[in-house]
Amino acid sequence: MRQFISEAFPDKNGYLLISGKDFKYFRQVLRVRVGDMISVRLPDGTLQNTTACEIDDKAKKLTLQICASTDIEEKEVTRGVKAAEINKKLKTEYWLFQFLPKIQKLEQIVKQAVECGVSVIVPVIGEYTEKSSVLAMDNAGKMERLNKIIREARQQSGSPVDTKLYMPVSLSEACKLWKEQTADQKAQGFVLYERNEKSRTMHSVLSECQIDVGAVVCGCEGGISVSEIEKLTEDDLFIPVHFEGNILRCETAALYGMAALQVICNKG
Repeated sequence: MRQFISEAFPDKNGYLLISGKDFKYFRQVLRVRVGDMISVRLPDGTLQNTTACEIDDKAKKLTLQICASTDIEEKEVTRGVKAAEINKKLKTEYWLFQFLPKIQKLEQIVKQAVECGVSVIVPVIGEYTEKSSVLAMDNAGKMERLNKIIREARQQSGSPVDTKLYMPVSLSEACKLWKEQTADQKAQGFVLYERNEKSRTMHSVLSECQIDVGAVVCGCEGGISVSEIEKLTEDDLFIPVHFEGNILRCETAALYGMAALQVICNKG
C-alpha cells in the first residue's frame, strides 16, 4: 500500500483513528508497528505523512499522528516508490465512457482505470449490454463494492486522482454529459472502433494541440453498434479510432486505449 485513503480528517491534535477492516489490514497484512510511517491521503486530496503512535489490539484500534519528518526511511511501511514521489498534478484529466460489460469485467476495468489515473468513469447502457449487468448495477451493494475497488486501487497505486464512478447512463445521457464537459474546456474524445471506416489516429488529432480533458469510449462484449457509432461521432463529438491488429477484449481495449491517449497527451 503506497497510501491510505482516509474518509475523515485528523482531529484538532493531529490524530487519526483507524478501526474495523482498515485496522485488520494494517495489522494482519501490513504488520504495522508503533513508529511506522504511513502516507495518508485526506478527503481534500492532500497527502500527509503520519506515524503509528498507538496500537490497541484488544480494542482493534490504531492511532496515526500527523508528522512533518520523513527522514527515517526504514520505518516507512511502503517499499519502493512512495506516494509522495508520484504526488503530482496530471497535465490532462481523463474520462472513460465504458459500455456496460459483465460485472466481473467492469470490476477489472474500474481497477485498471484507477491505476491509470482516470478521473471519471461513466458506465453506458448500450445495445449489447446484458440486462443482468444493468440489474446488478441497480443494487446499492454493487456500487459500494466498486467504490471499495476504487479506494483499494488508489491505495496500492498511490494515485493522487480522486476517481469518480457514475451510475450507468444511456448513450444519449453520456453524450450530453460529455458535451457539457467540453463546453468551456479544451477537450477531445475518442471512440475505439473495431472497424476502420472514417477512423483517425489519436496522434494526428492531438499532434498540434494540448487538451485539458481527454476521453475514451470503449464498447462491451460485442463491441459498439453502427447506430451507436453514428450517435457518438455526430458533429465530431467523439472521433473514431481503430487500432490495427487483433480484436481486443473490452477489458483490454479500455486499458490499451487509455494508455495510448495518455502517452500522446504527456509527450511534452
